[in-house]
Amino acid sequence: MANSYIASKISKEQKESRLQQTAKSIWMTGLSGAGKTTLGLALEKELFQRGFFIQLLDGDDVRTGLNRDLTYSEEGRTENIRRIAEVNALYNNSGIITISCFISPTNAIRYMARKIIGPENFIEVFVKAPLSLCEKRDVKGYYLKARQGLIKEFTGIDSPFEEPEHSDLVLETSSDTVEETIQRMIAFILPQIQYNKAKNPQ
Repeated sequence: MANSYIASKISKEQKESRLQQTAKSIWMTGLSGAGKTTLGLALEKELFQRGFFIQLLDGDDVRTGLNRDLTYSEEGRTENIRRIAEVNALYNNSGIITISCFISPTNAIRYMARKIIGPENFIEVFVKAPLSLCEKRDVKGYYLKARQGLIKEFTGIDSPFEEPEHSDLVLETSSDTVEETIQRMIAFILPQIQYNKAKNPQ
């Protein structure tokens, strides 16, 4: 069950009715370089063009603002995801769909996010790509710096990434184009975010 926020006297269902959408958190997990942000941005654009109201949340952006005080230790990573999961819950409670692009490297961390947001609102998407390909796509040079020992506890190099056990959708970005992948995502996600008046009578 998602957190219950009591400050507002307007229900989540009323807000969803106003926006004509069903609020969900689309949680995109995978290695750095797997394609989470690329796909997240493309999905955001596609959904916006279809009339949905969305907020994209990206790991790099959050680390420069909201969570800039956190380290990359196990405790820091856990707190990073805890905070952003709480932000997702607040957006969902406002009727807003979120797309979250975070490595979120362990099953325990992802389970925590699902629990905070609420299983009924949580769509886990595993953006899957082999480490070798992620390193080739490394435009920011993170993997190279990690290999050189300049970045410690980097996921995939000296910090583990656990493949999700129960993802709702798995996207193989090593074989499919961005366009093909987006169409798969849309086909899977659209039925879950479309407003269902029968389930939300006013």
